[in-house]
Amino acid sequence: MFGIFKNKKEENIQTPEASNDKGFFSKALEKTLGNIKHIVPTKKEKIAFDEIEEILIESDMEYEIIEKAMDGLPEMISRAQLRHRLVMLFEHAPKIDMSTIPTPFVELIIGVNGAGKTTTIAKLANQYKQSGKSVLLGAGDTFRAAAIEQLTKWAQILDIPIIKTKQGHDPSAVAFDTISSAIARKIDHVIIDTAGRLQTQTNLSNELKKIVKVCSKAKEGTPHRKIMILDGTQGNTAIAQAKAFHDMVGIDGIIVTKLDGTAKGGALFSISNRLELPIFYIGIGEKQEDLVSFSPDEFVDSLLDGIFAPQSA
Repeated sequence: MFGIFKNKKEENIQTPEASNDKGFFSKALEKTLGNIKHIVPTKKEKIAFDEIEEILIESDMEYEIIEKAMDGLPEMISRAQLRHRLVMLFEHAPKIDMSTIPTPFVELIIGVNGAGKTTTIAKLANQYKQSGKSVLLGAGDTFRAAAIEQLTKWAQILDIPIIKTKQGHDPSAVAFDTISSAIARKIDHVIIDTAGRLQTQTNLSNELKKIVKVCSKAKEGTPHRKIMILDGTQGNTAIAQAKAFHDMVGIDGIIVTKLDGTAKGGALFSISNRLELPIFYIGIGEKQEDLVSFSPDEFVDSLLDGIFAPQSA
């Protein structure tokens, strides 16, 4: 039923050129900052309370979160005052200890169709491979033939093995076989895709729960991380989506994609604070390198760089 495929790079497939990580967060927030320039067209050392409030609303931060962040701030707000409050919005998310990583380290990737799951899996796999680790992919989205084909193509590009089967076959069996193969071959990282049907469907909920249960049968304690992929262009509407999946199987963290294509960068504050989940990575673009570990400090600084004058304290 299942097969393990070790794909060599095809001559007609071009590996994307390396991207420059410098200014990654600034690029992610480019449209957000462009959208709020009409509020504060000139950067200042201090900005009025009402203007900051309008900026945050315009960036798609939930008003309840804005009130929490700005409670007690003065009429004229400095960069340092606002920075402290915005960084604090990410502090409710639990810290993930990655100092000791079991082998194989199994990650289950969850999210609706169109959020960028397949591309994100490829980006994660590329990061692990570039760090010298071995990777095995599991094509667990057996609901769509296109999903299996897309992931197989990325496996070819990255020269990474993949476990796959035919459309319509049991995704839990794919997960089991992927983990079992990884154990036998002493693979460092396992990344398993899942179906991305609407989160309201009961059959998807049951399917995801079964996959999680079967993973633990293949190796106790797996999956080690269940990661939700959220489309950044959806802004705050993604919160309800993530909460539904979190209620199903318990999400461990989030990857936000397509941030370069939206003016809703402020939604990340709401997503992390409301869900009390860490944001592991953000993605911009389609290249395999266009994924970076999320840093609340760098994210907030990039946002404030577009609002406050450089000399402000």
